[in-house]
Amino acid sequence: MHISALQEARYRYQPKLPLSLSQDISNIAVNLGEPAESLADQEELKALFKHSYGKPVAAFVAGGNDKIRRPLTVGVILSGGQAPGGHNVIAGLYDGLMKGNPDSVLYGFLGGPSGLTDNKTMKLTGEIIDQYRNTGGFDIIGSGRTKIETPEQFAAALATARMLKLDAVVIIGGDDSNTNAALLAEYFLDKGASTQVIGCPKTIDGDLKNEYIETSFGFDTAVKTYSELIGNIGRDANSARKYWHFIRLMGRSASHITLECALQTQPNICLISEEVEAGKLSLGQVVDQICDSVVRRAEKGDNFGVVLIPEGLVEFIPEMKALIVELNDAMAKNEKEFAALVSFGDQLAWLKAKLSGPSYGLIQSLPPDIAKQLLMDRDPHGNVQVSRIDTEKLLITMTEKRLANLKAGGAYNGKFSALGHFFGYEGRCAFPTNFDADYCYTLGFSAFVLIASGLTGYLSSVRNLTAPADQWIAGGVPLTMMMNMEQRQGIRKPVIRKALVALDGEPFKAFAAARDTWAVRTSFLFPGAIQYFGPSEVCDQPTRTLQLEHEKP
Repeated sequence: MHISALQEARYRYQPKLPLSLSQDISNIAVNLGEPAESLADQEELKALFKHSYGKPVAAFVAGGNDKIRRPLTVGVILSGGQAPGGHNVIAGLYDGLMKGNPDSVLYGFLGGPSGLTDNKTMKLTGEIIDQYRNTGGFDIIGSGRTKIETPEQFAAALATARMLKLDAVVIIGGDDSNTNAALLAEYFLDKGASTQVIGCPKTIDGDLKNEYIETSFGFDTAVKTYSELIGNIGRDANSARKYWHFIRLMGRSASHITLECALQTQPNICLISEEVEAGKLSLGQVVDQICDSVVRRAEKGDNFGVVLIPEGLVEFIPEMKALIVELNDAMAKNEKEFAALVSFGDQLAWLKAKLSGPSYGLIQSLPPDIAKQLLMDRDPHGNVQVSRIDTEKLLITMTEKRLANLKAGGAYNGKFSALGHFFGYEGRCAFPTNFDADYCYTLGFSAFVLIASGLTGYLSSVRNLTAPADQWIAGGVPLTMMMNMEQRQGIRKPVIRKALVALDGEPFKAFAAARDTWAVRTSFLFPGAIQYFGPSEVCDQPTRTLQLEHEKP
């Protein structure tokens, strides 16, 4: 196998563990606290999770553990989109199992959750694991977005667990995947099965976090990858001095990525979806914000700049959100009728009778290419695929039109030339930072301790992440503790609540305090490439978000 020099060097990196997991494995015990309640809807959730609701938070402490040396058979699933560090979660889980008992077995379920329902597995050996340590991607066993939700799927998962004599299943995924893990744990308990279920918090979007999950893995690497690219573009913009760069970043449901990249690179403009929604800003008002910066910078002779845009912005603009809801509804109810329409003109004419007046007026006013993207095939849930909407091009087109009007009125004398970018998949499979390599390895090792201690329905948890790794606090948090009930496709369902950007939180307040200066003055920062070797302040630093949320002033 041909590998790069960096990959060979990363194979030799030994991830750091907290002191609670670095001692003799026989001395790792679990301390259980008081029963925990869910975030909301306690009675509903208690009724749905009769066997697993109300579990206590688990912390690892020094002490005897007579269960930890027994041989275990475990299956692991990678679920949902890729995030840097997933391979290290599996490596940490494997190493924990082998330290506990070399006769333990780890199966990888191929292609995501469907590997469990279809019993598609591969046995993960040390030789295989060693080829993926400290590397990005999910290619060791592949991933998938199948949801285990029908009675047949749950029964098939149980049949696989019994056939393989699994002591546990570890699900590495985001909020939806770990909601699925909670349901699976409850189902196994209800059926009298001994197979435990443990989750690990994954998503580059950063929206799976709370008091006990300070960040999801992959976020650190993804934002540093994007920030390098944004910094490079900022340097280029300041050199060429003739382009405005509109950069769309991943993050449909929350703007954590965009906010963190802004804190790392100091762009002229950064749009935060949650703020747009809270202020009930129209699309025109968002464009006015951009134009204000363009005009003020042009007065100083600076006809260039950088704009950061969260991927999900259009769904947070009230008028756009209303349009998308109406489109989803009309197209779902008349799927065959809409599919028969040949041209975009035919589609618009058909929609006139299906949309409200304001929504129809809005879609007519949009650039045709953007309007067409809103009418593309829906996702499996019947929703518009926001990642396929070129929001950066929409804003460029509308900014150009607004600036032309300002120029005609004598309020603007600059030059505006814009380029659009989308940074998404570039960050999902990068070599994990030292932080993510350490964090993911600890999450996997912690999952092993939770399994060996007989716990089920837990999410592996590591806290105190702004401290050096040896001071991290490892343990587990009950999955039901992070849940509430939400309306999904007309049905109330239990879900792990997504964490949106808190407008009263320290990261947003730090950004808000500086953005007026950035809007006019060129203040770009250039973070450079991720560093894996060198002083700790260069190689091991967590994100600005974590530092602002958890470090003392």
